[in-house]
Amino acid sequence: MKTPLANLSLREQIVDILRSDVLCGRLAEGEHLNEVDLANRFGVSRTPVREAVQQLMHEGLAVGQRNAGIKVARRPPDSIRELVVPIRQNVETFALRCYFHTITEVDFALWNSILEEMRKACLADDFPSIAEQDILFHRALVRRSGQPDLEAIWSSVIVRVRQHFRESQRRIYDQPLSIFDEHVRILDVFRQGDLEASVAALAANIA
Repeated sequence: MKTPLANLSLREQIVDILRSDVLCGRLAEGEHLNEVDLANRFGVSRTPVREAVQQLMHEGLAVGQRNAGIKVARRPPDSIRELVVPIRQNVETFALRCYFHTITEVDFALWNSILEEMRKACLADDFPSIAEQDILFHRALVRRSGQPDLEAIWSSVIVRVRQHFRESQRRIYDQPLSIFDEHVRILDVFRQGDLEASVAALAANIA
């Protein structure tokens, strides 16, 4: 099981993968999350899978119903986007301000590794994978703050705009590589060392 986010527990790795599958549409709304099938998929016991699914329920990505098992949650109404997008902007830019002046080459190496996977997905016109790497990139920016509460807030927001997150890529960008190029420009601004310009660049990417 591979993840560019190092030092995660087994449960956290499974959560990250399943979360990405839901957010990117690989796991469809209403699809059953069967513990046995998932344990076989990941080659693990049912315990970390059960814990991971419980985390998805806590985040609102999965729901449990009596005699119906656990399923991928339905997306919230589109009208909620106007409320949560500014929240996402505030969370991500706040996180960036927390650590901006301590960014190292290790950070850039991680972020660039994610963008390299995004570039490959763009070249393949693989929009689920593009969305996956896009979400992973922004999650890594928030996670770098070292503040779990920020990531928890961010995760709850992403859950509520996941359909828009996927659809906007096709609607806004003329070609997939434009998505990659925009994220590369964000890191280019980071490297210039101007905090306010970096905050503006990051906020502009969140819409």
